[in-house]
Formats: sequence, C-alpha cells, structure tokens
Amino acid sequence: MMSIGPVQLIVLGFRHPDFHGEIIAELERLRQSDTIRVIDALAVYKGGDGEFEVEHLSNLTTEEAVELGSKVGALIGLGVDGEEGMEAGAEVGAEMGAQGLQVFDDEDAWDVLSEIPNDTAAALLLIEHNWAVPLRDAVARAGGFRLADGFISPLDLVTIGLVSAEEAKELHDLEISAAR
Repeated sequence: MMSIGPVQLIVLGFRHPDFHGEIIAELERLRQSDTIRVIDALAVYKGGDGEFEVEHLSNLTTEEAVELGSKVGALIGLGVDGEEGMEAGAEVGAEMGAQGLQVFDDEDAWDVLSEIPNDTAAALLLIEHNWAVPLRDAVARAGGFRLADGFISPLDLVTIGLVSAEEAKELHDLEISAAR
C-alpha cells in the first residue's frame, strides 16, 4: 500500500548528558533488524537565555541525508542551516499550502521547542516504525484508521496489573530522573 511506515517524533531531554555511544548503538541495532529507521535526528541545546544551538545527527547514508534534508527541522520550524534552512522549510510549507494541503493549524501545533527547558540538551528523533507497516496496511484493508496514540506512563500500568507498583516506580524514576 504505502512505502513509508508510521513516523513518530520522539523528544528526549538531558540535563547533564553523559553519552557513551549507547543510544546510537541501540538505534543502529534497531535499524539493522529493520525494526525502525531513523529518518532524521537533531541534537538541540537550549541555553539559560533560551537561545538554541542545533547539530544534525543521523545514521543515514550521505545519499539518504541529501535526499531527506533536515525533516525534523522542517517539522518543528527550526532551521538547521540557519536562516537558509528556515527559508527552505517555509518554502516547502508554502508550496503544500498552495496545493491545499494543511498539515495542522496553530491550535493543533506541538511547540516542541518551548517544551525543552532552558539549560537543557535534547535529542529529537524522527523515527519510521518499519515493524508497523504490515499491521497498518491490514488495518487499512479492513477499513480501519488511527484515531489516537501515545506512550503510557509506567505508573498507569499498575492499575491494569501489567507491572507491580515497585516496578512502575523504578521505570517512572528511570524515565524522569534526569529531569530533576
């Protein structure tokens, strides 16, 4: 049916990043198993004054990177290539608008950048879920469609008996520990 799987933007925050290559290694493992594809990735640092520094990260081949450009930057309105990148993103948006395609309006927009606290680093990962393509296509063939989605907090899993309260607290603390 469609050649691209469901795509998700994941924003991960880091107060005091302590990178040892584990995240890139795991993303590479998931790519090699064809579970996901990292379409684009940005590292963003928001200073104490609210100003941003942006670095493009990706495990794409050079050809893929050239073909895709900075999709995350275009999606969230952040020009990776400075003003030139912002203008390129605005041009694409204007072209889509001229074709009558409205991606989202201001009311529905997710202001990703405002959610990054000052003096914090963030990794913005645009991921294609390859594993979900057959499921999505089967749902579409059955006349179904996505109404909503979202990650469930480990704390909410206790109420349905999926994890114990102790496990949920450990998972929750793991997810938010660096935010403190």
